[in-house]
Amino acid sequence: MTTMRVASDLAAVMVPIGYVGAALAVICAVVAAVAIIRGSGGLSGGAVGVWIVFALMSFTASFANQWMPLILACAALAAMLVIGGVVRAIVSAAGVGRPERAAADDLPKAVPASKAVPAPKATVASAVRSARATKAAATASIAIVP
Repeated sequence: MTTMRVASDLAAVMVPIGYVGAALAVICAVVAAVAIIRGSGGLSGGAVGVWIVFALMSFTASFANQWMPLILACAALAAMLVIGGVVRAIVSAAGVGRPERAAADDLPKAVPASKAVPAPKATVASAVRSARATKAAATASIAIVP
């Protein structure tokens, strides 16, 4: 096969992979924007981390000089990060955040502890009787070197 034929065959495989990667990268960008709006740093970081993988998938379309999937993936992330930050600032300024929980209302009431029953006192005589009743387990001798 000629090199043009090989390049054409590879482009036929890699361009669809690039478009799928770009579509998944856009979805990850939307998830990152929603996570920023909700104030979830871990979720937004994870979404951007997965976005990187899908952006690299969209880069495969550049093999056939198709740069549109990569441009769309990058533009989607940039736009969603800006939109998420702006909406988060508006929500924070309006005071429509998460409702504050009252710690005292949510916790169950403490139950008073009952008086503990004291254990019976062991005497030396009972300890000696119990030691005579049970045989010690056989152990190997250990050499002590000075």
